[in-house]
Amino acid sequence: MTANAGTRWQDVGEKGSALGISLLFRLGTMFGRRIPGLILPLVAAWYVVLHPSVRRASQAYLLRLQRRARLRDVYHHVHCFARVVLDRLFMVRGDFRPFRITFDGQEHLESLRATGRGAVLIVSHLGSFEVLRAMSRERAFQVSILGYFGNASLINAALRRVNPEVDTHLIEIRPGDASFVFEVERCISEGGLVGTMGDRVGFDGKHARAMFLGSDASFPTGPYLLAAALRCPVYLAFGLYGEPNRYELHCEPFADRIELPRDSRTEALQAYVRRYAARLEHHCRLAPYNWFNFYDFWGPP
Repeated sequence: MTANAGTRWQDVGEKGSALGISLLFRLGTMFGRRIPGLILPLVAAWYVVLHPSVRRASQAYLLRLQRRARLRDVYHHVHCFARVVLDRLFMVRGDFRPFRITFDGQEHLESLRATGRGAVLIVSHLGSFEVLRAMSRERAFQVSILGYFGNASLINAALRRVNPEVDTHLIEIRPGDASFVFEVERCISEGGLVGTMGDRVGFDGKHARAMFLGSDASFPTGPYLLAAALRCPVYLAFGLYGEPNRYELHCEPFADRIELPRDSRTEALQAYVRRYAARLEHHCRLAPYNWFNFYDFWGPP
């Protein structure tokens, strides 16, 4: 869990302990999804009661989305996050038996694969990107995730113990090191998909502002700069969770090519960001408790 209003998301550490996360994952491994699921309400209540920054971040989002943010709404929000994190355990093991998964827009990726082209896939902290990675393995799509994983080290370490190969298709961004671009280029040239987060401004600070849920917010321009440099298509993907065990994968084309004219580069980037923010808002309204940016999202980038 990351949460702290007024702080950059990169600077917010995980809350909880390695022991607690390992215990939940161990229970899931031994007894399946149901037994640790009985503990999750206690975990969610602990976060809500003892971490005011979690409450503030959740309330700031819920008030914009649905005009109310009662304590039980915040609890429901945090519980949804805990459930999605726990479900990652089963997905990295390749165990889909506990879930009902639908995939809307799979035909877009199949058509792309038939051409042999790779693409940038813009994902987000809305729902689960793990279900996308997991289903891509099942359906023979090559998906790598590009991101900064330093502030989720406890969860990633626990997942690594479950499946040592969980890092195989992760491309890590390290501040001051641009070598990840060559790995991204290689993946896309081989016809793969590279997922990158479209809802958190990166270390480089490159961003544009767009209206999101009624207020101005900062979104990264990195995904569009990357796709423009690699001259590849861009798709959007969302993995939405619904109780008790449903995941709905949505994939949609965004741009066959990112065009950034030299004399109107800033305006073009802002237009892409606005389009993305509108689609993100659409999916937030479909699954309101799936938003997992527990920090001051509408504050300075």
